[in-house]
Amino acid sequence: MKSALRIVFYGTPEFAVPALDILLKNNFDVVAVVTAPDRPSGRGQKIVSSAVKDYAVEHQIPVLQPVKLKHESFLSELKSLQPDLQIVVAFRMLPEEVWKLPKKGTFNLHGSLLPQYRGAAPINWAIINGETETGVTTFFLRHEIDTGDILFQEKMTIAPDETAGELHDRMMKIGASLVLKTVQAIEDGTFRTTIQSGKQNSPVHAAPKLNKENTRLDNKKIFSDAHNFIRGLSPYPTAYCEFFNAESGVSLSLKIFKSVAHPIVHSKIPGTIETDNKSYLRVYFLKGYLDFLELQVAGRNKVVIKDFLNGFKFEGHWSLRG
Repeated sequence: MKSALRIVFYGTPEFAVPALDILLKNNFDVVAVVTAPDRPSGRGQKIVSSAVKDYAVEHQIPVLQPVKLKHESFLSELKSLQPDLQIVVAFRMLPEEVWKLPKKGTFNLHGSLLPQYRGAAPINWAIINGETETGVTTFFLRHEIDTGDILFQEKMTIAPDETAGELHDRMMKIGASLVLKTVQAIEDGTFRTTIQSGKQNSPVHAAPKLNKENTRLDNKKIFSDAHNFIRGLSPYPTAYCEFFNAESGVSLSLKIFKSVAHPIVHSKIPGTIETDNKSYLRVYFLKGYLDFLELQVAGRNKVVIKDFLNGFKFEGHWSLRG
C-alpha cells in the first residue's frame, strides 16, 4: 500500500539515486523529482541529463528542472503538487519560499556528522584532515546552510587508506537507509530533533568547495598529511602538483590518484624526487616520503607508475615544487 505522504525529491548526482530508489521500493509517493537542467559534457559537448533524472524517467516520475528556484513558474508548479514533505540529497541551496512550503518540512541528507564539516565537500575534507570517523546526518532545513535541527545520524569509520571515492560509495548506501528511517519517523510522528551545537574546546571544521587553489599538493606538508590530501581528493577532483627540473627549467603538471605513505627519518629537502625510472617514484615530505602509484599527466590517461616511467624518464635534478 502506497504511503499517503506526498514527497518532492531534490537531487542531481549518482549519490542521490539510492535514496530515491529506497523510497520507491518502500511504497512512498514521490510526486516529482527536482534536478539540475541538462548540460553539455565532455569534449564533444554532448547534452547529458543527471543521474537522478535518468532514474526518475525510467520510473515514470515527473521531473522538474528549473534554472532559477525563485522563478514564479517553478514555484507555481511546486505549489500545485501540494507536497507534504521535501527531501534534499546532493542539490543546491533552496530558497526559503521553497523549503518552507510543505507542512511537514524539508530535510537534507548531509555527508558528515554535523555540526562538523558543514559545506560543499564534507567527504573530501574529512579524509584530507585525517579523520578516522565520519557519518551521515538528516536535518531540517533553515536559512543558514547546514545548521538546521538534526533528525538522525549514522556513524561510519574511515579506513586508513580509503579514498574519497570509496567512502562516497559506502556513504551512498548508508545515507539512503537513513533517509528511509527519517521519512518513516516523520510519517509516524516518532522523531525528535536535536539542536546543532559545537562541543566545547572542539572547533567545528568547515568543508568548503574544492577549487584550483585548495587542491594543489605542495612540499611543505608532513608525509601523512600529504597522503591524506591525495586520498581525500581521489578520484575527483584529484590532487595535482608540479614537478620541476631546476637545471632545464622544464615543468610537468600531474594529477595524483594513489600513494603509499612511509614514515622515515631523513635529511632530504622536502619535495626531493627519487626514482629508478622503472618501477618507483618517491617524493620526500617532512618526516617521511610517499610512493606515487597512480597518476595522470595533463591531457593524457591515468596510468600506474610503471607505465608512466616506461614513457617518461627523469634526468637531472627534479623536485615537487612548493
